[in-house]
Amino acid sequence: MGLCERCKKAQATFHLTNIKPSGEKEERHFCERCAVEAGLLQIQKPSVNLNDIIESFVGGAKESGSALSNLVCEECGISYVEFRNHGLFGCPRDYDVFKEPLAKLLERAHDGATHHTGKTPKSLGTARTTQQDIHRLKRQLAEAVAAEDYERAAELRDRIRELEE
Repeated sequence: MGLCERCKKAQATFHLTNIKPSGEKEERHFCERCAVEAGLLQIQKPSVNLNDIIESFVGGAKESGSALSNLVCEECGISYVEFRNHGLFGCPRDYDVFKEPLAKLLERAHDGATHHTGKTPKSLGTARTTQQDIHRLKRQLAEAVAAEDYERAAELRDRIRELEE
């Protein structure tokens, strides 16, 4: 827009419009520093660092750091680091190029699954698909084995076999 009307040095980024009872508009333009000094703007630091939250979800535990930072799509030129920072792909081929780190990301987001395991809309009028049931049973089987509940594990194994046939 223009320079700050107070310091006349920095770019004006804070714009104040005051409309008087007569309908006349009065506009004022300040840079961020002058707006804070004039008491028109308060800068608050977030109590939680949003970048840390996003990094813990998307970035994980610094997934093999340099190997992923060198992963680049030859077609569009986007790197895995750029995708991780922006959350957007550059082309459809990126799904293949970043397949391995994406699988890890999806597993974290979906409690170990790499596909949607949520509810099916009632409007479809169908029950859960067999594939979803098999996935759920396999997860229960792993939990039963971890808990050393071998009888339950055997039951689950048999139910999985039935559904897979």
